[in-house]
Amino acid sequence: VLGGKSPVVFSDTANLAEAMERIMVGKMLNAGQVCLSPDYVFVPEHQLQTFVDKAEAWFSQMFPSLLENPDFTSVVNARHCDRLQGYVDEAKAAGTDVRCVNPANEDFSEQQHANKLPLHIVINPSDDLAIMQQEIFGPLIVVKSYRTVDECINYINVRDRPLGLYIFSHDQAFQENILTRTISGGVTINDVIMHGGCDALPFGGIGPSGMGSYHGVDGFKAFSHARSVYKQSRINLQKLGGMLPPYGKKCEKTLTSMIKK
Repeated sequence: VLGGKSPVVFSDTANLAEAMERIMVGKMLNAGQVCLSPDYVFVPEHQLQTFVDKAEAWFSQMFPSLLENPDFTSVVNARHCDRLQGYVDEAKAAGTDVRCVNPANEDFSEQQHANKLPLHIVINPSDDLAIMQQEIFGPLIVVKSYRTVDECINYINVRDRPLGLYIFSHDQAFQENILTRTISGGVTINDVIMHGGCDALPFGGIGPSGMGSYHGVDGFKAFSHARSVYKQSRINLQKLGGMLPPYGKKCEKTLTSMIKK
């Protein structure tokens, strides 16, 4: 699946309430079934519990109930619902802290015409679990604690290039440090997903998250064909430069002049 695992780096200088609202709204857009949906969030170690508590509170505020709530989207089909539940079950079996956020304590086992799944917050899972190996594409989110931003940068850099990278910080040096030392399809600062909706910015991935860009001028270039036409001059420049066989000293001189030392 194109898209990869799009990370969020949350810093000490970010406004927690503002960031939480934007992360949760972005994550729950179409129940996480969006190519730019954030997959995992790096949170300073000392803020981990507060962050998770706030995430649960924001979700519950947005969706007080889930099964009959038209604002809360179903997973596209039973196969993908089972896939996501498999990620959760594997994480639990491995002893991972998994929080199921089900504000009205509803029973999801008897759904007739939907495949709804509550939000699950998976905290510091092992990297060998499927939830950390595959793009989630559903209402699950991973929260990972960190001590230094270098940990986040190194983690991102040894994995597939993400389609989106999200930085929550009001410290420009913090932002630039991540921007200059990582590679991603695009970046949104102090929000998620929004760069994909800006027509003036090129949108696309890199490496496993896709090739090329579109939107605006970049879209025109991507979906049109620039035809090359070369018209040769009357002067035979190849012959003048000794670039026609049999080759000799003139050819060597021309090649030497082309080599930058």
